[in-house]
Amino acid sequence: MFDNLTQRLARVMKTLRGEARVTENNLADALREVRVALLEADVALPVVKDFIAQVRERALGQEVMGSLTPGQAVVGVVHRELVKLMGGKNDALNLATQPPAVILMGGLQGSGKTTTSAKLAKWLREVERKKVLLASCDVYRPAAIEQLRLLAGQVDADFHPSAAGENPVAIAQAAVDFARTHYHDVLIVDTAGRLAIDEAMMQEIRDLHAALNPIETLFVVDSMQGQDAVNTARAFGAALPLTGIVLTKLDGDARGGAALSVRHVTGKPIKFVGVSEKVGGLEAFYPERMASRILGMGDVLSLIEEVQKGIDRDEAEKLAKKVKSGKGFDLEDFKQQLAQMKNMGGIAAIADKLPGNLAQLAQNAPQTEEKALRRIEGVINSMTPQERARPEIIKASRKRRIAAGAGVTVQEVNRLLNQFEQMQKMMKMMAKGGMGKMMRSMKGMFPGMR
Repeated sequence: MFDNLTQRLARVMKTLRGEARVTENNLADALREVRVALLEADVALPVVKDFIAQVRERALGQEVMGSLTPGQAVVGVVHRELVKLMGGKNDALNLATQPPAVILMGGLQGSGKTTTSAKLAKWLREVERKKVLLASCDVYRPAAIEQLRLLAGQVDADFHPSAAGENPVAIAQAAVDFARTHYHDVLIVDTAGRLAIDEAMMQEIRDLHAALNPIETLFVVDSMQGQDAVNTARAFGAALPLTGIVLTKLDGDARGGAALSVRHVTGKPIKFVGVSEKVGGLEAFYPERMASRILGMGDVLSLIEEVQKGIDRDEAEKLAKKVKSGKGFDLEDFKQQLAQMKNMGGIAAIADKLPGNLAQLAQNAPQTEEKALRRIEGVINSMTPQERARPEIIKASRKRRIAAGAGVTVQEVNRLLNQFEQMQKMMKMMAKGGMGKMMRSMKGMFPGMR
């Protein structure tokens, strides 16, 4: 989403790199480019003006004295001001109340509200270890209730049934009673959306708010709407005591201005961002991590969290014990590692969290990577259990049979076996603690590695 903004800011900092110090003149030129970059990213004009004024003041002040280079100094100032602009710190969900903690979800139709309700249920269940109940008060949109019921099944959350024609307030009150008697920690109530804010919609959600007295009232907004997203959130916040905002579709091709504007304009914190269409595609919002991503520094903490979520720890421990015991690493283990990589979404899912240069290298990888993973998996699936456990028995006739079964050439089977052999050697070195030897062996696996 922030590709264009990141590239423009990188060019600005590059021009400052050759300067001896930060002066009024070279800073004015750089900030002019920053202003254009932010406006192109659809950041609200008042936000851009305040941001530029703050950066100018800090960059010419005492904060940058003694810095290594003007470019590094300005990057530091821009990073700090971006963090401040987006709220400074992560605003966590407040669940400190007698169960069930009620979360009321509001938003326009098409903003991803129903899907976000299910994603939030999954996040609460997996991260906070909460027992979650989902309920739909959207009695107008065809199949809205059925959609939430199906999503609840996907995320292993409980669902309180309702039907078109029922009173939304009555549905909500019944859901609270059900959650209380069935010992649910959290109740997430999905509400009806409209194509635009209207009085009937606002009155209905005000009535729901009064009946439920939720501890969290979250407004779900489509970040691809740009400045409209900010204006809608502000209008909604004026009618309802919002506690936070969820930005959806942050993985889209939009320019990202909403993420930078919404906190400043509405005064409401961004609590979560939707980063993919999958039910696991919801992340807690950290201004510092987002600022690092925008400036091309990557987001290592989120990357680590993503990897931890995608890895089956029991399987990882089993593999570690197997390698350490000297029993070896076979093709069945290799196949399991590929499956875990696919569960994480492959390189495409982590590309935007990598630092600038690595992110650019990864941009072209997703399609080829996905295709290569499928082919490798196909080749391994064409082998017998005995061949997977003992790849050394795979000779010419077996290779021809495996290649025919996978629909690939014998050369591709050979390539896979060679790659696997190198990985097996690395695993043996790791088992013996030979990290230096392992690093030297990796030079042969990855061209250009020194």
